[in-house]
Amino acid sequence: MSAAASSVLLALIGLSGGLIVGSGFVAFLTVLSLIPRLVQITKCASHLIYFQWAVVFGALGSTLFTLFCPLLHLASAWLIVPGLFMGIFVGLLAAALTEVLNVIPILAKRMYVYEYLALFILALALGKVTGSLFYWIYFVK
Repeated sequence: MSAAASSVLLALIGLSGGLIVGSGFVAFLTVLSLIPRLVQITKCASHLIYFQWAVVFGALGSTLFTLFCPLLHLASAWLIVPGLFMGIFVGLLAAALTEVLNVIPILAKRMYVYEYLALFILALALGKVTGSLFYWIYFVK
């Protein structure tokens, strides 16, 4: 196989994989109604279009950043900004998902810790923050 044919084949495989993953992500958001639920939780119904475009541009931006791997030559302290936005995005989607599926109330009821639900949620949040900080400080260089 020639180099050009190999490149075209690799491009088609990459495009197909991206379409599959993107379709799965959109199906995940759509079937579980995560974005409308997130808007309802944050009481920002008038800003629904901004939430939707934030997901689109976030996915597009992270795809382009991953694809082209630009070297920005910035100080390590600037990692706080994208890390904060990524953490907020993942945290809000996880919160909306658990809200849609009622995971936390069911888990608290089954573990007989319903009266400590606020502390349970705080422990989950602190664990997520600690794990993220550990990852960003020790593994991303």
